Amino acid sequence: MTDDLLALAVTAARAAGALLRERFHAARTSIETKSSATDMVTDADRAAEALITEGIRSERPDDALLREETGEVPGTSGFRWVVDPLDGTTNFLFGIPHWAVSIGCEDAEGGVAGVVYDPLRDELFSAIRGAGAFLNGAPLAPSGATDLGRALIGTGFSYLPEERAAAAALLPRILPRVRDVRRMGAAALDIVWVAAGRLDGFYESGLAPWDRAAGALIAQEAGARIDMMPALGPNGGGLIVATPEIFEQLRDLIDRALGESARESRPARLAR
Repeated sequence: MTDDLLALAVTAARAAGALLRERFHAARTSIETKSSATDMVTDADRAAEALITEGIRSERPDDALLREETGEVPGTSGFRWVVDPLDGTTNFLFGIPHWAVSIGCEDAEGGVAGVVYDPLRDELFSAIRGAGAFLNGAPLAPSGATDLGRALIGTGFSYLPEERAAAAALLPRILPRVRDVRRMGAAALDIVWVAAGRLDGFYESGLAPWDRAAGALIAQEAGARIDMMPALGPNGGGLIVATPEIFEQLRDLIDRALGESARESRPARLAR
């Protein structure tokens, strides 16, 4: 069963990836905004999502779907597909070659199968629960970094101004205590890059289910550790992901940074 679910996710992701690859250098049309003036959706997002939806529904019509662009379709099978047809839309629009297709399948216990596909590099990250994680068929493993001070950490920012400001306030407390920070604009890829050892850790608040469903399973199956990141605003929480040897260090650093930022943002008491 799980092999069939993964095979379906792979087929759908590759089909959507081929469509997006063809449109990457084409003129952008039907660009709209969502949560803010900088949170965009394009005709390419919609076309890729429609292709994925058609592929899944044709094989498994009783499964539920949760999609970034067109919402949720209920199901009766106990399985739900969580789909981000184009993670990194802003990169896609600006011609930056860093974006991906993310498809996860869940049951009542969590992730069952997941795929994150980078069409431009033809890199397919995949996992089945309990069976490990792979990149184009080769096993994945985190970097094994042990010193947070030498770790390369990925992050991302919400499109909501108040959440962006809160995330920016954490950086002066985190950046001096790690090797460096990367903000590349596609959370699904950031998460699986931790699984592949290209990043030592990653944190971001305000992640939607479609941002993390597939990537979180892949990272866990590769051997990375994961925990929830506290919310910085109305979009809710996110993820902290890291190689096991630095995970506690990174989580503690983020907790301290959140506490310091909160204390500084409180209004000063009036003098008596």
